[in-house]
Amino acid sequence: MIGNSTNKILKKLIFDRYNGNDRAYLYLVNSSKKAILVLIWVVRSYTNLLDLASGNFPVMGREKKRLPRVMTVAGVISELDDDQANSVTSDVPSSVVVDRVIIVANQLPVKAKRRPDNKGWSFSWDEDSLLLHIKDGLPDDMEVIYVGSLRVEVDSSEQDDVSQLLLDRFKCVPAFLPPDILTRYYHGFCKQHLWPLFHYMIPYSASHGGRFDRSWWEAYVAANKIFSQKVIEVINPDDDYVWIHDYHLMVLPTFLRRRFNRLRMGFFLHSPFPSSEIYRTLPVREEILKALLNSDLIGFHTFDYARHFLSCCSRMLGLEYQSKRGYIGLEYYGRTVGIKIMPVGIHMGQIESVLRLADKDWRVGELKQQFEGKTVLLGVDDMDIFKGVDLKLLALEQMLKQHPKWQGRAVLVQIANPARGSGKDLEEIQAEMQATRKRINDTFGSPGYEPVVFIDRPVSLSERVAYYSVAECVVVTAVRDGMNLTPYEYIVCRQGISGSDSSSESSGGPKKSMLVVSEFIGCSPSLSGAIRVNPWNVEATAEAMNEAISMADAEKQLRHDKHYKYVSTHDVAYWSRSFFQDMERTCQDHFRRRCWGIGLSFGFRVVALDPNFRKLSIDAIVSAYSRSKSRAILLDYDGTVMPQTSINKKPSQEVILLINTLCGDARNTVFVVSGRGRESLGKWFSPCKKLGIAAEHGYFMRWSEDKEWETCGQSNDFGWVQMAEPVMRLYTEATDGSSIEKKESALVWHHRDADPGFGSSQAKEMLDHLESVLANEPVAVKSGQFIVEVKPQGVSKGIVAEKIFTSMAEIGKQADFVLCIGDDRSDEDMFEIIGNAMNSGVLSANTSLFACTVGQKPSKAKYYLDDTTEVVVMLEALAEVSGPPPSTEVGSGSRTL
Repeated sequence: MIGNSTNKILKKLIFDRYNGNDRAYLYLVNSSKKAILVLIWVVRSYTNLLDLASGNFPVMGREKKRLPRVMTVAGVISELDDDQANSVTSDVPSSVVVDRVIIVANQLPVKAKRRPDNKGWSFSWDEDSLLLHIKDGLPDDMEVIYVGSLRVEVDSSEQDDVSQLLLDRFKCVPAFLPPDILTRYYHGFCKQHLWPLFHYMIPYSASHGGRFDRSWWEAYVAANKIFSQKVIEVINPDDDYVWIHDYHLMVLPTFLRRRFNRLRMGFFLHSPFPSSEIYRTLPVREEILKALLNSDLIGFHTFDYARHFLSCCSRMLGLEYQSKRGYIGLEYYGRTVGIKIMPVGIHMGQIESVLRLADKDWRVGELKQQFEGKTVLLGVDDMDIFKGVDLKLLALEQMLKQHPKWQGRAVLVQIANPARGSGKDLEEIQAEMQATRKRINDTFGSPGYEPVVFIDRPVSLSERVAYYSVAECVVVTAVRDGMNLTPYEYIVCRQGISGSDSSSESSGGPKKSMLVVSEFIGCSPSLSGAIRVNPWNVEATAEAMNEAISMADAEKQLRHDKHYKYVSTHDVAYWSRSFFQDMERTCQDHFRRRCWGIGLSFGFRVVALDPNFRKLSIDAIVSAYSRSKSRAILLDYDGTVMPQTSINKKPSQEVILLINTLCGDARNTVFVVSGRGRESLGKWFSPCKKLGIAAEHGYFMRWSEDKEWETCGQSNDFGWVQMAEPVMRLYTEATDGSSIEKKESALVWHHRDADPGFGSSQAKEMLDHLESVLANEPVAVKSGQFIVEVKPQGVSKGIVAEKIFTSMAEIGKQADFVLCIGDDRSDEDMFEIIGNAMNSGVLSANTSLFACTVGQKPSKAKYYLDDTTEVVVMLEALAEVSGPPPSTEVGSGSRTL
């Protein structure tokens, strides 16, 4: 019946009933023939509710048409189709509030294997997965749901059953990636582009690093979209938190933010983040940065990684960070994106439980017997090109040459976990390692003594703990690594368990855990007692290894105690609790602000502004303008009536005509209030005879062309120029791309064309320098957007506005309509004065106030217009209702005192 009816319009949501994991929706549908009740039952477990693809994203493979997500609060909705532009989150809280966090990662923390009869699957928790231990730091009553892929391929006919089983038993939602997308997404873009680049490998040629493959990027986006669909199936956007992990899902925040503007979302990067010089080589660099900035909190292991990310945001997006009360934040379209620096820890309970196992003790006994009379150095690394295992072997060889006393005594046990990837580079590294190992063993080995013991197979945690227990020193020589928890595990194992003999030392003996670690791994900054090395310097690494195993026991114990105190208190629970608390703090204002999305594709972002801040309605201002009898109109110039990007800064004939029309109305007092000099402003606006001009932020001011310029500063003494100019010249010579602008009343140092980082640093240094030099002078030193300015005290656009309002009131023309428009920081002074003018009595309580900024950004103004074009359109609307030119010379920029 529905299919045969025409003009179906979904009109009214009758009710919304929550029932466990499912929701029922009853709709009234008007057809051309009759009213029809439609019941839609939506199962939240694994039914897709939304197709997130906008027209700007690639379509990978065929997808079924899915039901759209419907509003969870009763109201009128227009149609059943997806609305790509608007968020479906509601200002009204959900009726069912459950504290819940959705953890999203590339892989779920579960193991899967086929049943022996080949009928179905069996699943178990992956106890080694970091994701599984995150919940230890979360509130006890918080529910945790995992979204990710499986390590195995599940046939499409089994996917629904597997999904339901994982949701019911493990609270996991699997994302099944088609094989073609998986290959290009994971083995292609992730492992061949992002992983090498984030570890400082630049693709110089097709044979070294490969070329950027656009189809891999498209697969990466498509895979992230599939993950987003799975999140959307289970999310309650008003109540849930989302925590995304690692470089596999860096564009996922855009998909989720596009649909849920107020979603509380964090992202943690577990790999290094490269310097801006490396990262900027990525062809999709801005897309990834902008996607990450759709998160509320972005976490990194070390300050270096965070600093590199902030530098990229500064150099590529023009964003500057601020530190407030110890928290780092990036202002991004009215939202503060938090930056979290916190290295992840280990799971103390898991390590201690392994230490209690009997088979571990048996294996320790075996190893002690095997290496009796030997000093064991241990390496535990994944087999990849960045772990520096080849450099470690060369360092051992060098140590045995330089310190012959260790020949026959020192043994390096190297555990090499199976490689996760493949390629020519990895094969070359493996061949080099085998050749070096053979050379060392042939040169220094003897019957019963093998200097290098190479274990090239998977090693369980229990066996790994046994090796930790007999090792005198752990050596990590990775050339680049995100975190590396091997040293942490080693420290805890050497400490053992209180009240048992599970450590390597006898009961009551000293606890020792010597570490030689690369300075290029994430855990290095937190291990102040370790011997840090540059792994590329083989000789220095060899000396560090010798120092570590030769050190006195008392010194070893002091270093161990210091490390254990840190590692035992900064475990994975501490890390997850700290990150989640910061995410709560960052998101606390989400539902108190007006949010809306703008932009297409990965240019999408959410603008968050004060609830009272809204777009200026032309109808509203025209209505107030028409009713008023005495009007004050204050216009900024650059960025307000003249686009900032325009090369020719002279006003157009259209602008001149508009301003002349407004000045021609006897009820209007019109001023251009600008930071520009009086000479250029006076020349450009010479056709506007009745226009008032405030130049150089109000230091010079005149009410009309036939009036004299007035000086508004507190002092006419410009002796300070002789002190300030040499300082500015000094920084100009040292900062390429900077320049000095000399005004009649001010000096301005510009660094827009300088290197962003260096220019900003020099500006801060200059500000301090000038404030010191000019401390006793009647001037103000201020920094602005790419400028440092020195100007006389008592000069601001706010003072100009106050003077205009006061003068109008003195001649009996107190303004009952005020329009003030500007686009930058200096205009905020005017907006602030307007807000206070009523309280001071300068303006009456009935005055219609329109303080308007240009651009959607945080401001003291109550209104905004998007750009200069909208400003001109608004002025045209006012000009159309302005009265004819007056017969007498009253108002409009002139005054009688």
